Amino acid sequence: MKTQFEIEFLLKTSPKVLEDKLTTPSGLGEWFADKVTVNGNIYDFYWNGSSEKAELRFVKPGSKIQFKWLNDEGVDYFFEMHYSIDTLTNIVALKITDFAEEDDLEESKLVWEKSVQDLIRLLGAELT
Repeated sequence: MKTQFEIEFLLKTSPKVLEDKLTTPSGLGEWFADKVTVNGNIYDFYWNGSSEKAELRFVKPGSKIQFKWLNDEGVDYFFEMHYSIDTLTNIVALKITDFAEEDDLEESKLVWEKSVQDLIRLLGAELT
């Protein structure tokens, strides 16, 4: 049984540029995975020579994207990236929701933190 977790990052960046990096295969391939391919609504994420498939559940422009992992038979594990902008400060809140085994929870959070650091560098953004 996996445990759901959420982590949040506050960024100074353009929401439009961020959205491209979160919602397109080419954008995701720049920071999230080594390579991303898509066939219909099935995405293949490649890391270190292996791949995992996920079904694109939905994209809500200007708000969030959610994928369901296809390798977890009969279990509804997903990952979601939700983003919103504070119109007064222009700070973008990026909230990641994912699942991990209890023993791997801290490591999974660290993987996301490293990936988001790569995204920040790619965007030329800043953490706040």
